[in-house]
Amino acid sequence: MVLMARDKIVRIGGASAAWGDSSLATPQLLAAPRIDYLVYDYLAETTMAILARQKQKNPQMGYAHDFVTGAIGENLQSIAGRGVKLVANAGGLNPVGCAQAIDKLARDAGVSLKVAAVVGDDVMAELPALRAAGARCFETGVPLPESILSANAYTGAGGIAKALALGAQVVVTGRCVDSAVVLGVLVHEFGWAWNDFNRLSQGSLAGHIIECGAQATGGLFTDWDQVPGWDRIGYPIIECAADGTFFVTKPEGTGGLVRPAAVAEQVLYEIGDPAAYVLADVTCDFRNVSVEAAGDERVRVSGARGRAPTPDYKVSITYERDFQIEVLQMIRGLNAIAKAQKTAEAFLARTRRMMHERGFGDYAETRVELLGTESMYGPHGRIKDSREVVLRIAARHASRAALECLRKEVASAGVSMGPGTRGHFGGRPDIRPCIRHFATLVPKERVHLSVLLEGRETPVQVAAAAAPTAPTAPVAGASAADAPVDPVTVPLVRIAHARSGDKGNTSNIGVIARKPEYMPWIRRSLTPEAVGRYFAHLMTGNHVERHELPGLNALNFLLHDALAGGGTSSLSSDPLGKSYAQILLDYPVEVPADLPIDRVRFEEQGR
Repeated sequence: MVLMARDKIVRIGGASAAWGDSSLATPQLLAAPRIDYLVYDYLAETTMAILARQKQKNPQMGYAHDFVTGAIGENLQSIAGRGVKLVANAGGLNPVGCAQAIDKLARDAGVSLKVAAVVGDDVMAELPALRAAGARCFETGVPLPESILSANAYTGAGGIAKALALGAQVVVTGRCVDSAVVLGVLVHEFGWAWNDFNRLSQGSLAGHIIECGAQATGGLFTDWDQVPGWDRIGYPIIECAADGTFFVTKPEGTGGLVRPAAVAEQVLYEIGDPAAYVLADVTCDFRNVSVEAAGDERVRVSGARGRAPTPDYKVSITYERDFQIEVLQMIRGLNAIAKAQKTAEAFLARTRRMMHERGFGDYAETRVELLGTESMYGPHGRIKDSREVVLRIAARHASRAALECLRKEVASAGVSMGPGTRGHFGGRPDIRPCIRHFATLVPKERVHLSVLLEGRETPVQVAAAAAPTAPTAPVAGASAADAPVDPVTVPLVRIAHARSGDKGNTSNIGVIARKPEYMPWIRRSLTPEAVGRYFAHLMTGNHVERHELPGLNALNFLLHDALAGGGTSSLSSDPLGKSYAQILLDYPVEVPADLPIDRVRFEEQGR
């Protein structure tokens, strides 16, 4: 690692939020001046399930091939010419295969690139020991499943820092922590010690903010109508100093925006307890993080604190159980909602009878949604009738043959059920295996990381587990207001921003006050109990946690058992909870009539 320079600034562009993100990110960021690194996040729990299915079919795959053919293949000369280094977790379940494909692509083009693979996150060999030790899912408490497709530890930044120290120009990892692609760069560039937890926390926050690409620069922003240039949206750049303080910006002349509220939304995205956001290298405390405008399209971020990490890695396990199908029917005409409901009832009754006659049991689970009728809003929906509805039926069964009944019957609705029905959405629906996600823990000493570069394997020494430290003292937030004397009711969106995401079967919703003076009224209305009641139609049980982030004038809610299983095992049309913040933003909040509140243009237009 290089020595820390007080005036040194490292510039890192976030070029991918997920597998399938736009191809415009890499050339856009390469054209920006003074970029040192590009980082790419391809992996989510859902992506690991997809890669497991891919590798089942072809053992040579299991990685994000778009990184090879797209990000690198389409920009190879620019990457080599600029001398920009790339770090990506595109390796998925096969980082060696991914690195080899990049190396071949470069050699075939006559370009010299040093490509390193960080390996060791695959812990399939540890499963017998984990099973014997009684390992259980830390989300549900159930024991390890029998038939496992993949098992990968969420490793930290050590392998990335080592690969860069060895001279790698492209670093490919497997299932590391998303933010580690940035933290590894910063540890390498500044020489941060592995027990310098405040800097590690700040570096992890920098990675967390840009790991989702344009979500930090206006993508998914609550005030979406204020975000210009979606067609050329700018991807984020962080400019980090040796003390861990950093600025968020984007390439000049691009679309999108960089505003404190948009960055704050991303700080809250998919975290749990902000006082104990557990990562492989550090336990982060984001409660006192602050974001402030620092010029045109530039936001300064500071205030993250850290303490020792846990002695374990989280392990992402995929396994196969059951089959599932999704059926879509377009239904138009008078009373389309009633027709759609009757169509769904007929399909399920007919196919249940057919399955019984053929010796199959009932569906393991079914879900009916009327898309276009605010079905996700449940009792809070406003649409009572419509002349155009998409009927969605999702079903799961232990037998593929049983689901063939529904697959073959769906076309009949166009001639034997309601008028205005059209069932063609690209042919008969697919029946696919249900690949589920399971999370457990493995002691760090059982995971052995190494870097493969130019035919040599170099072990990675992970810092020894530090002694546990006591949680930091609670941070005082704004107190809840008393009931207003002269109240008016406004939707939450008038006084707050919000962003939501997922962790397994838990949805997180971050809520940020538009002004500090709104916070007492938000706290008064959005109690955990009230939020639980509001989302009762989407939750199993009523377990809601609320956490405080006084530095951002924000609350973070965790809605447990709210995603119908989550990820690829969910039959919901929103298995990742992306719409949950939008639903909550319509929550009615009582405020004093004389509280000055600005209009929100898109919200007013929608009423």
